[in-house]
Amino acid sequence: MRNSYESPFNTRYASQEMLELFSPHVKFKTWRKLWIALAEAEKELGLDITDEQIEELKKYQDNINYELAEQIEKETRHDVMAHVRAYGAQCEKAKGIIHLGATSCYVGDNTDIIIYREALKIVKKKVLSVISKLARFADKYKDMPVLGYTHYQPAQLVTVGKRACLWIMDLMLDVEEIDFVISTLRPLGSKGTTGTQASFLALFNGDHEKVKKLDKMIAKKMGFSEVMPVSGQTYSRKQDSRILNVLSQVAQSASKFSYDMRLSANLKEMEEPFEKTQIGSSAMAYKRNPMRCERITSLARYVIVDALNPAMTASAQWFERTLDDSANKRISLSEAFLAVDAILNIYNNVAEGIVVYPQMIRKRIMEELPFMATENIIMEAVKRGGDRQVLHERIRVHSMEAARRVKEEGKPNDLIDRIAEDPIFDINKEELLKTLAPENYIGRSREQVEEFLSEHVMPLLKRNNAEETNVELRA
Repeated sequence: MRNSYESPFNTRYASQEMLELFSPHVKFKTWRKLWIALAEAEKELGLDITDEQIEELKKYQDNINYELAEQIEKETRHDVMAHVRAYGAQCEKAKGIIHLGATSCYVGDNTDIIIYREALKIVKKKVLSVISKLARFADKYKDMPVLGYTHYQPAQLVTVGKRACLWIMDLMLDVEEIDFVISTLRPLGSKGTTGTQASFLALFNGDHEKVKKLDKMIAKKMGFSEVMPVSGQTYSRKQDSRILNVLSQVAQSASKFSYDMRLSANLKEMEEPFEKTQIGSSAMAYKRNPMRCERITSLARYVIVDALNPAMTASAQWFERTLDDSANKRISLSEAFLAVDAILNIYNNVAEGIVVYPQMIRKRIMEELPFMATENIIMEAVKRGGDRQVLHERIRVHSMEAARRVKEEGKPNDLIDRIAEDPIFDINKEELLKTLAPENYIGRSREQVEEFLSEHVMPLLKRNNAEETNVELRA
């Protein structure tokens, strides 16, 4: 429909894989799986529930009668009860035991954790895919010198591959955090209206052990080894804050990369892929705007700010629960996952096809390298009998004049010519030019890349059986 709002996550950004995971169908199917798990566990613990009833529940678990559920919700204004009744309309024999002893958060909160865990696995898979692509890039360019920057001012040389390792390191820290969050996610379990399990204690005639077992059995049936040990009506909203914090960290890493690429594009040293028929600007036909990296920056900003939502919600839950978490939670968590999914799809695409311009890189190096070589020149002149302090002052004067000439007159850097013509240095131009080999100024960049990839990156990829993922890049 063109006359109503459509989320850009649906139409432009997120992958179908992530969109389906956060779809109503997956949510309501999971509700039904949780009702089946509850009924099975209650039967196994001695309640009067038959195999026939459970088989009936299973028969219709994926066949959701949405029209009836929507009709009932309009009348009751309660989504969980609408689906309980709609399910019961299909399951004549089992309708009386659906949702037995449970509150709405039994299906709502447990479903959320199940979906968030699967979504984090998708995020991790795509982060690993980016790491794999960047690792190949780093290895390919591990010994190509490039001008380093601090404060966005020219600094000592690094290599293109070494710079890529900085991007990889950020993502590896993110993988650590994702693994931690996945391993510590806990479902609500079966806690009842205020977390006391009173309704289940009544069902089991005061048998505390059966109530405790019910909690753990449901968790196990849904694929969790542990359950939230205590709760109010909901699981602690700190879990949501923890989840969005790790998504924010992924967004931070991607944003740093996108900024570096955008700056590199301005320097004409590196670019994101640019298609043959792609248009960079509607007015300036020559432009090759870094639109993919700009989109990463933009979406990352959204996620980083969004991380405040669950933090504020967690801090504002009154006593055993308030409902002011619900509307916010529906939007903030799902859209954070959709945004990070989009970010990683683009990141994968860019990492696969980074364009490097070696001649531009070398040109910029040679414009600045004479200044960086001055310390080596001073040391060589001292070896030939010069006075270090006198040489330092003379080279300072030459450097200032060469810099003034570049900045004010737009002329080439002539520092090497000035030093060669100054008899106090006793070094000819040919000898000076030998000192300007960029490879002499990259320190351990090559070795650091090799060690980092072999000792850290490749073991991580191997541990996770990481294979590059074909991700969907949308318009």
